[in-house]
Amino acid sequence: LVSSVPPGVLEPMLTKTPAEIDPSLTINSVRTLQQQVDRSFDQERAVAGLAGLFGSVALLLAAVGLYGVTAYTVAQRTGEIGIRMALGADRRNVIAFVLRGAFRRVAAGLVLGVPLAVAAARLISAQLYEVSYWDPLALAVAVVSLAACAFVAAMIPAGRAAVVSPMTALRTE
Repeated sequence: LVSSVPPGVLEPMLTKTPAEIDPSLTINSVRTLQQQVDRSFDQERAVAGLAGLFGSVALLLAAVGLYGVTAYTVAQRTGEIGIRMALGADRRNVIAFVLRGAFRRVAAGLVLGVPLAVAAARLISAQLYEVSYWDPLALAVAVVSLAACAFVAAMIPAGRAAVVSPMTALRTE
């Protein structure tokens, strides 16, 4: 029904008129077109929200995993870091050394992950209406957010490694 009357005013008339013609005819609910469209997309919105939630959890797990591996590597190489510092490496050099190792792992993951993500998107895009498999903006956002989380996760062990005194580090062996 196309009308310029607001739905709240029109609803009593719409429910009363069919009942006057035939008492067995009833209208259960009156909605605007926008309300009906919104209602029909509720499930898709829920799935998209869950996908975003799972993506955030995956990013958090990747950051925690990288933190754990980097912290373990720093703990295993404390002697080497002590020798580097005793030979003249400053805090910036030690932090750069630890970050280089962490970002090698991230780069290896991206070299494998981005092509796999594009391939998976190509399979999924065949099932979705007007969805392209190639979305450089989405891929760039994913890569940048992973790099930012990796930087934060790797900076914690790198900062700890940079404050270790060379004598303490050499005694740990």
